[in-house]
Amino acid sequence: MMKKTCFFIFLVALIVGLMVTFQIRTINRAAQGVPAGRDQELTIEYRRLETEKANLRKEIKDLESKLAQANKGQEEALSALEGELDNAKVAAGLVKITGPGIEITLDNPRPSSGAETPISFTLRDEDLLRVVNELRIAGAEALSINGQRIVATTEIRYAAPFINVNLTRVVPPYYILAVGDPERLRAAMDISGGVVEYLRELGAAVDIQASEDLTIPAYNGSHS
Repeated sequence: MMKKTCFFIFLVALIVGLMVTFQIRTINRAAQGVPAGRDQELTIEYRRLETEKANLRKEIKDLESKLAQANKGQEEALSALEGELDNAKVAAGLVKITGPGIEITLDNPRPSSGAETPISFTLRDEDLLRVVNELRIAGAEALSINGQRIVATTEIRYAAPFINVNLTRVVPPYYILAVGDPERLRAAMDISGGVVEYLRELGAAVDIQASEDLTIPAYNGSHS
């Protein structure tokens, strides 16, 4: 009985001793933590990763800024191209134009009542061309004659007793519309010694009216 008791006490003491020893080792390990050399390596690696992360963030911001600038530049370039396209369409007469300008009415001389002398002067293609060219020089943005849009390829040709504009027959009175600065266009027409004075001296009827709302149709012919 005594032996059993002593053995039991020894076994309990052994177990307690082992538990105390294990706990002490565990505490020591926890206290020691990572070895000093390894701790320094981890610290250096951590700092390196933090530096790389900061550099990557900076690079991302730089790329985002460059992307924003590229998008802005692309939008500006696209806007400029659209503006050039619109100007090209206007120059080619592909779109109708509405705006202020002047309307010029040209007509052949009217015989006076009882006059026996026949009228020898009639408006010809070169007369219309002179008026159109003067209006262009004065800054007309768009022109038309009797509804025919005047473009770079337009032919104003005399084909007695008519005048063809864009291969379309037009007859007097001729209505010339010019969109642009009304005062500047009218001043160009009223200049002393100009085409209007010349035509009036020959007996042609010329009337010039300014307007704030003229509409010039788009060109409907061939550009070839």
